Amino acid sequence: MKRFLLLIAAFLFAVGLKAQEQSIPYSQADRDRMVRVETQVEAMQSQINRLEDKFDSYFMWGFGLVLMSIFGLMGFIIYDRRTTLAPVESKTERIIKALKDLAEKDPAIREALKNTALW
Repeated sequence: MKRFLLLIAAFLFAVGLKAQEQSIPYSQADRDRMVRVETQVEAMQSQINRLEDKFDSYFMWGFGLVLMSIFGLMGFIIYDRRTTLAPVESKTERIIKALKDLAEKDPAIREALKNTALW
């Protein structure tokens, strides 16, 4: 039985080799078909490249908008901080002036201002 199976396997292997031995003719229709396929592939590749360029452009605009928004926000924060601190600085200067006026009459306040380097 083993010999029989081995004989059948060898026969099928030999038939397969014989079938592969024959060359398939490459006709003009095959060449034309191949040229059409190549042109279609090139057209698809160019469409994909255009689409990729469009997405690159969108991403660049998106990143630019995000960066400009971040810089705008930072500028607004700095501006807002300065405008918020201006009244506080003015009020602090007036308080120091008032304390200096009081320090001329009260030596304890004068000593306190000298210790804090405000006199």
